[in-house]
Amino acid sequence: MGKNLLDILRIGVFYDGYYFYKVSNFYKYEHERKARFSIAGLQDFIRNEVALFSNTDIRQCQIIDSHYFKGRSSAKELGEKVQSERIFEDILMRENVVTHYLPLRYGENNTVQEKGIDVWLALEAYELSIYKHFDILVLVAGDGDYVPLVRKLHTLGTQVMLLCWDFSYHNENGDLVETRTSRQLLEEVFFPVMMYQRIEENNNDYIKNLFVPDKTGDKSLNLFVPDAIEGNDLRAQEYVSTILTLNINGFGFIRDEERNNVFFHYSTVTNRDFTELEPGMKVKYRVEDDAERTKRDGALRYRAYKVTVLD
Repeated sequence: MGKNLLDILRIGVFYDGYYFYKVSNFYKYEHERKARFSIAGLQDFIRNEVALFSNTDIRQCQIIDSHYFKGRSSAKELGEKVQSERIFEDILMRENVVTHYLPLRYGENNTVQEKGIDVWLALEAYELSIYKHFDILVLVAGDGDYVPLVRKLHTLGTQVMLLCWDFSYHNENGDLVETRTSRQLLEEVFFPVMMYQRIEENNNDYIKNLFVPDKTGDKSLNLFVPDAIEGNDLRAQEYVSTILTLNINGFGFIRDEERNNVFFHYSTVTNRDFTELEPGMKVKYRVEDDAERTKRDGALRYRAYKVTVLD
């Protein structure tokens, strides 16, 4: 598939936003890297992958269109989270990623549901592939609902690269949480990239640049919840309270009546081993929005970080 030096491989990138959000949270909170994805780093990774598989100079592999689709709560419901989402939107705009949002809907027991995003993504991807003549469409997703899209794109002569992750972890309740890519989707795409495996097995510059350093580099590239925001930022505040409960699976809750108590994970404790903690201990901590629990519970939830036991 080598290209003449004057030719350009036209790449379109389409993000299933909630899927990418779950993956980003996994690497930030559950994986040893404890880092968010860099949008710029991910797009450089994509260009390099296309260059390798097509035997083409990376300079000829150009992302000409990039789109991000996600359900979104209203500004009234989000509260402090509006600022962090706005910052992420600024990051996407800076990297020329077009955003597409649909309102989240509420189902039974006030559960939050994301409806219609996959259909909207598929329609836009197919239509833009016709008009912009993508050579390769990169799909950041894992749902089998995208199989019909992939088949339609193949009829246009557009090859599909899939960036996907398989991973699992135990949540705060000790339940196993799994993210698995549709086997059918993997079979349909022209070029599947199992990102979790690639990240674990390699540590070249393109892999390193996928992540924003935790305490160095450009903080503005942090995804969804930046470490530092000018002005009155939720994450800039520090609180003091006591440990309310502890769980043997490595998490607990801090007493915080204003925020309906705050979840914390063993990895966020700075000066003690988790096994040394006891209910009633006085701690200093900072808080951030807990997006997974907020989505699950249908109400704003928080998690603590930089938890320090006070002697």
